[in-house]
Amino acid sequence: MAENTLGVGMIGYAFMGAAHSQAWRSAGHFFDLPATARMTAICGRDRAATEGAAAKLGWESVETDWRALLERDDIQIIDICSPGDTHAEIAIAALAAGKHVLCEKPLSNTVAEAELMVAAAQQARLHGVRSMVGFNYRRVPAIALARKLVSEGRLGEIRHVRAQYLQDWIIDPQFPLVWRLQAERAGSGALGDIGAHIVDATQFIVGDQLAGVSGLTETFVKERPLPAASSGLSAGTGGGTGAVTVDDAALFIGRFGSGALGSFEATRFAGGRKNAIRIEVNGSLGSLAFDFESMNELHLYDGTAAAETGGFTRILVTEPEHPYLRAWWPAGHLIGYEHSFTHEIADLLTDLGNGTDPTPSFEEGLQVQQVLAAVADSAAAGSRWQSLPAPVAATSAA
Repeated sequence: MAENTLGVGMIGYAFMGAAHSQAWRSAGHFFDLPATARMTAICGRDRAATEGAAAKLGWESVETDWRALLERDDIQIIDICSPGDTHAEIAIAALAAGKHVLCEKPLSNTVAEAELMVAAAQQARLHGVRSMVGFNYRRVPAIALARKLVSEGRLGEIRHVRAQYLQDWIIDPQFPLVWRLQAERAGSGALGDIGAHIVDATQFIVGDQLAGVSGLTETFVKERPLPAASSGLSAGTGGGTGAVTVDDAALFIGRFGSGALGSFEATRFAGGRKNAIRIEVNGSLGSLAFDFESMNELHLYDGTAAAETGGFTRILVTEPEHPYLRAWWPAGHLIGYEHSFTHEIADLLTDLGNGTDPTPSFEEGLQVQQVLAAVADSAAAGSRWQSLPAPVAATSAA
């Protein structure tokens, strides 16, 4: 392969595998990048299903053991889209093998695993091997624009952040006991699966990190039908149930390092809400608001404007001056969910091609994991306040 072509080996082919595949296929066609990705191999345990995914999603070859990807000289990047209980083992081994790593969020199921992953990433970074955790919502142009406006001081001193991530896909008690509802596979429920996104997105926007939290969690449906062995999505005909061992919903308050207050809600029991992300940031000079169901819009309030014409201004985030959008369509032509992954891959390939460390780093992934653990610990202790450790600083490559 050409020196600037990086072979990719991806582990997992379901929802996230499909989203990542779309991004690997399209990034180089829309963005001028210093490195090119080659979709070299996809990995899954079921050969027939993996071969079908490879044909559908555009991968050149198939492996059924992720370790085989690490032994291939035509693969330079490992993309981990498998359940959380596999992240640490695969990422640590891949970094030790000299492969760059993109790992889906949350970084791991536990803080201890995340710490091991950070140690492996820091050691690998000394040899020019790089890593990134996949918080794709950072790459939504309106969220990237929100970060820019805050960093420029448009909102003044940040005082209050509120965020929600609302879904309803398990509201039916007969929905089966899939892996996302099992702590040994997923680590946590709504807290880690979707709560992790709003923790990262809000910290990204305000350029600050949570210093302490107090939380509540609840599991509303504690037993669910066992899934059919063939699909994992519908209840089995033989009957039987299993225990749900993760949270269905999580609520928590927090205080940022600056002293700003935060309130967060993550639930899979918000009837009628399919993938509703809402973030509002209030500052001394103004506010901004984002709703993912209108993902091409950002609402900005300028508190210094005259009252006669004051109020929130709707910004249609489709101009070429807006983050990422110069690569896409004429102003006013909207983009969608899948573009956030394309932007993620474009940024990763840019950093790898330029020899710079991508973000968010494994250190940032660890910090989010610490927040999740603190919320869970607080909830278990009757909402007792939990202080967070100082974030681990990234170590630059030699």
